[in-house]
Amino acid sequence: MRVLLVGAGGVGSAAVGIASRRPFFEKWVVADYDIARAARAVSTVDDRFVAAKIDASSAEAVTALCREHRITHVLNAVDPRFVLPIFSGALAARAHYLDMAMSLSRPHPTRPYAECGVKLGDEQFATAAQWRDAGRLALVGIGVEPGLSDVFARYAADTLFSTIDEIGVRDGANLVVSGYDFAPSFSIWTTIEECLNPPVVWDADRGWYTTEPFSEPEVFTFPDGIGPVECVNVEHEEVLLIPRWVKAGRVTFKYGLGAEFIDVLRTLHKLGLDSTQPVDVGGVRVAPRDVVAACLPDPAGLGDRMQGKTCAGTWVRGRDPGGAAREVYLYHVVDNAWSMAEYGAQAVVWQTAINPVIALELLAAGTWKGTGVLGPEAFPPVPFLDKLVEYGSPWGMREGG
Repeated sequence: MRVLLVGAGGVGSAAVGIASRRPFFEKWVVADYDIARAARAVSTVDDRFVAAKIDASSAEAVTALCREHRITHVLNAVDPRFVLPIFSGALAARAHYLDMAMSLSRPHPTRPYAECGVKLGDEQFATAAQWRDAGRLALVGIGVEPGLSDVFARYAADTLFSTIDEIGVRDGANLVVSGYDFAPSFSIWTTIEECLNPPVVWDADRGWYTTEPFSEPEVFTFPDGIGPVECVNVEHEEVLLIPRWVKAGRVTFKYGLGAEFIDVLRTLHKLGLDSTQPVDVGGVRVAPRDVVAACLPDPAGLGDRMQGKTCAGTWVRGRDPGGAAREVYLYHVVDNAWSMAEYGAQAVVWQTAINPVIALELLAAGTWKGTGVLGPEAFPPVPFLDKLVEYGSPWGMREGG
């Protein structure tokens, strides 16, 4: 296996640290628009890793780099605005492809808070036949959420339930960052996109539909000392992925943002600072969202200022194989103190990065295989969950809601 990792930011750099401890690949090229950042990502690992420069907005550049290094698998670790060129460039190079965020949505032009427009991943799934015809796999949404949360959904359907009434992905944390009034622990560009777009809900009778941002607040109690966190509906890939492979009456995604974070996002929206459309500033064309991202600290560099834990998980309600009512929460918790001490990576980016590395190892071994455009739910979940334990980061299960 010869891997091209596009993006040497927080998640990409964490993936390098995790993969460096595994023997399943021959070569790993770390490519970034900033060649110095790519070089830093490979500076402390073995000679299987090399740095390269790439323009992720160019499918041709992705194809050329794949051919130069005889790449077999492309791992996309950049903002979702670059999904389609990387996705297309990988296919042109006849390489397999993995990402952690899918192609962007576009709200319905007249009823954005009731009907779906272009959904997350629609443009990727539209090319499934091309990937199948090429004998190549595009494994989409294989981070932590989406990714591990989807594996949990498939595991619950396969082993814990006979019928599922509802699957709810729930994400929460008690992380604090000292020294900053506002410092998101993940890409603010991506956070704005998913939090201010109309959230999507799946209903077996109605199909996919949308609601208002931050709708249906609920207090969910997270394990391992995190405790109760208010969670709200947010647009996320699991709702578009899980129903394609797992039968459930309802699927939702709710994120524990907190009142202050929601207020900041609403203010950005009111001021137009969430826009991706460039505006003229003193003769320079710049997108307001890019300015916001540039003004905030890089999440990859916040680890030594962070304290607390982050939890990603999937709550499932239905009937067990014997017909009795059951609720479970399948979850994965990472303590920032542990991830910093063990890998030098903050908890949120590390928790995201471990999952595509595991997927690559399963693909290298032939344990996971397929062609076309597939989500994590399309593959057997137990080998993945076993690898998570083998990597030293076990998952858990709590009975009840």
